[in-house]
Amino acid sequence: MKLPRNCSGLELANKLAELGYAISRQTGSHIRLTTQQNGEHHITIPHHDPLKVGTFSAVLNEVAKHFLISRDDLIKRLF
Repeated sequence: MKLPRNCSGLELANKLAELGYAISRQTGSHIRLTTQQNGEHHITIPHHDPLKVGTFSAVLNEVAKHFLISRDDLIKRLF
């Protein structure tokens, strides 16, 4: 499935809130998200607008891996 090309870091953080992620801290231009679902998991995303495609893809891959779902299913669920 094709990735959205105009998603900012903050938009992605808000979308990931649907999966139980919450902003735990921000250092400079990086946002740290934490979830307790399926065990504790942390992910750091840059607060850029828009996110680079490779960065966006890597974040989605990491989240999909944690929730044991495919990246395409994750994209459908969030967007």
